[in-house]
Amino acid sequence: MSTPSLDSFKSRKVLSVGKKDYVYFSLKDAEKNGLAGLSTLPFSLKVLIENLLRFEDGRTVTADDIRAVAAWAVDRRSDREIAYRPARVLMQDFTGVPAVVDLAAMRDAMKNLGGNPEKINPLVPVDLVIDHSVVVDFFGDKSALKHNVEREYEQNQERYRFLKWGQSAFDNFRVVPPGTGICHQVNLEYLAQTVWTKTEKEDGEKVTYAFPDTLVGTDSHTTMVNGLGVLGWGVGGIEAEAAMLGQPISMLVPEVIGFRLTGELREGITATDLVLTVTQMLRKRGVVGKFVEFFGEGLDHLSLADRATIANMAPEYGATCGFFPIDKETLAYLDETGRDGDRIDLVKEYAKAQGMYRNKSTPDPVFTDTLELDLASVEPSLAGPKRPQDRVLLSAAKAGFLAALEGEFKKPGEAAKRQPVADKGFDVGHGDVVIAAITSCTNTSNPSVLIGAGLLARNALKKGLKSKPWVKTSLAPGSQVVAEYLDKSGLQKDLDKLGFNLVGFGCTTCIGNSGPLAAEISEAINTADLVAAAVLSGNRNFEGRVNPDVKANYLASPPLVVAYAIAGSLQIDLATEPLGTGEDGKPVFLKDIWPSNAEIAEFIRDNITRKMFKEKYADVFKGDENWQKIEAPAGQTYAWQDSSTYVQNPPYFVGMSATPKPVTDILSARVLGLFLDSITTDHISPAGSIKATSPAGEYLISHQVRPQDFNQYGTRRGNHEVMMRGTFANIRIKNQMLGGKEGGFTLHQPDATEMPIYDAAMKYKAEGVPLVIFAGREYGTGSSRDWAAKGTNLLGVRAVIAQSFERIHRSNLVGMGILPLVFEEGTSWQTLGLKGDEIVTIQGIEGDLKPRQILNAEIAFADGTTKVVPLICRIDTLDELDYFRNGGILQYVLRQLAA
Repeated sequence: MSTPSLDSFKSRKVLSVGKKDYVYFSLKDAEKNGLAGLSTLPFSLKVLIENLLRFEDGRTVTADDIRAVAAWAVDRRSDREIAYRPARVLMQDFTGVPAVVDLAAMRDAMKNLGGNPEKINPLVPVDLVIDHSVVVDFFGDKSALKHNVEREYEQNQERYRFLKWGQSAFDNFRVVPPGTGICHQVNLEYLAQTVWTKTEKEDGEKVTYAFPDTLVGTDSHTTMVNGLGVLGWGVGGIEAEAAMLGQPISMLVPEVIGFRLTGELREGITATDLVLTVTQMLRKRGVVGKFVEFFGEGLDHLSLADRATIANMAPEYGATCGFFPIDKETLAYLDETGRDGDRIDLVKEYAKAQGMYRNKSTPDPVFTDTLELDLASVEPSLAGPKRPQDRVLLSAAKAGFLAALEGEFKKPGEAAKRQPVADKGFDVGHGDVVIAAITSCTNTSNPSVLIGAGLLARNALKKGLKSKPWVKTSLAPGSQVVAEYLDKSGLQKDLDKLGFNLVGFGCTTCIGNSGPLAAEISEAINTADLVAAAVLSGNRNFEGRVNPDVKANYLASPPLVVAYAIAGSLQIDLATEPLGTGEDGKPVFLKDIWPSNAEIAEFIRDNITRKMFKEKYADVFKGDENWQKIEAPAGQTYAWQDSSTYVQNPPYFVGMSATPKPVTDILSARVLGLFLDSITTDHISPAGSIKATSPAGEYLISHQVRPQDFNQYGTRRGNHEVMMRGTFANIRIKNQMLGGKEGGFTLHQPDATEMPIYDAAMKYKAEGVPLVIFAGREYGTGSSRDWAAKGTNLLGVRAVIAQSFERIHRSNLVGMGILPLVFEEGTSWQTLGLKGDEIVTIQGIEGDLKPRQILNAEIAFADGTTKVVPLICRIDTLDELDYFRNGGILQYVLRQLAA
């Protein structure tokens, strides 16, 4: 707002709240002054309209753009491209480190272009929460937390030193130290304000603006804060960096799917059961690239924590966001979590003034389409064994696992197979739960399921039940407040007795930070080729993600995680079969130990206070002794260390000129990979543990790093040398050029030599051969992984040709100068008969390329025949075209700032 809005719709007004005056852009006045129908729009679109009114400059935002969004109410969809400017950016450390590395590299590049390096600075507030680096190496005892934290600091000194440098070198950049909680919960409980304010000087006078709190985050689960009426979603680190540097986010005005909720949840039904039901419904409906907004009288029966649980899973149901409007529950939560009284008053008065406040008499907005769910119809559920949308009723979980064992895991007739565990006196079999993790993110924001887990543990202990000895148990809350109320209520002691000791405050099992299984259990699983299982309260259960020894992964509520730790197997039907035998020799069923809703509510009332939140967040940026001891270098540019295996100056700006070179057609490219549907960013991007025999492992060994000190890919995201070697190296990825063999391999052509994808890419690079990738539907689903695009770029891939793309990954590919192309409906690489030994030429890129233009690919087959295949260029907007022509979004921003 440094340049005042042109205010074509005369909507600039003053709102007085208490003793303060705030300038705001009134949607009610804008409606009177030419934007008919504005009041009928979904709440989430009202946030976008306000953003455009406030930033109307006649160039990036025009009066016609604003009219087009208001006119959405007529057709309930729009092809209009708009420039959206979020108020702030949120990062976690996996994605934050490479973003700060890129900013540091941009400062160097700016210096080389003759500009002022200090121009490279976040222009909007950026909060980076270090929450992805703690690994469950130690578990099941009281010292687990201490030992995991010590190990975390030992392994991540270089990264943390670098982030501390960034904290002092850049303006508008704050770091929340390790051990505080996950970024989404810190955001929900502390950072988010629902209505944001900013004070600026205008004509020598100070003016304070009030406007909706909006953000983008470098974690796809940024959407959790939608539960608080804050519009935010996940973007790639690449887009986030551009937003930090003042670039608007270019987006098409989305369709908005209304999700009507009626009734209320029945006794014993959890928010997890609800969100898995919602996820399945929305995946079936198809909401990729769309907003979802929840409405209806059912909202009156959902706590804010329940709403946040549903909003968190937006990436799993495929939507850009899952938005809940501001109402009395929002205000109550802001108060309970220790927000300022003045801020809460502002939120209430601002939302009411803007027609953004929901109550029982609020008319339903107009939506593109609607779905409906009666909350009373929700049943106890899990999701698995491989995808979050694959919901299975608890009563059908056993049968579902056995069907998967026969079918997708190809183990017919093996259900009863067991393998002895060396020196342990027990054996393990298919479906045995070897990991039971109450892990952060989806559920640990929700006291009802955590208190429920604690009470179930207490009830189980009273009956004499214990966790099975082969289960790796862990509790990793998303906030220190969780540990506080579990301790205060005495329930942590009960969880401890079943092995659910605190292991860390951060994102653990769900992202592959589950740590290794006990060596003898791992050996038994691998010797007998068992389909071992994990039950976790997270949001991701993709193949190969949780742990390399575990093939079947199920999402479940925290109480069910505890129950499965006791039962020890997916081959027990918890709905009808006993979990175990009690001290009295009688069978104990799940219904015997499940706590009542009233008991859970009473524990929440007695043990969670506003004071708890105020105290835990009083010194949120200070960190513990470990953080305070770290000494960071000073200076406006970073002193890169050649010896570092964590942080290196990336090559994106090497030899960069002040003006971009013209883009060229793709001539005689080779195929690096042929992939099927639903290749996730977990398959593409380096994640999880680094194998000593992999290209990345060999690189680290050559730099004198011992295998036990490899850490994991996520912590090494600041070193492109490690990351490019780990791109497409997932142990479960299947390149169809090799007939579906698992692992990151390809065939180098024309000699058809099998080798790791990295090695082949480097060989092609030396030969001057460009590369393309072919894939199926939903290419790039999953987390907003910038390295899935960065690594693809560094391997020399010029284009990815798929049947469809996930929203963030498509955008990230363009942001790295890679061309995303889609087949016309009915065409795929299979219908074309591709084997991977073809030569591909794509023309029409040079010259006057336009968004969504049809380009022709000429494919030359090994037998000498050729086919010409039309492809749709998925560069969707003119801004994206600028990024592509500059070789990427960072190069574009750098040239703009240098000029």
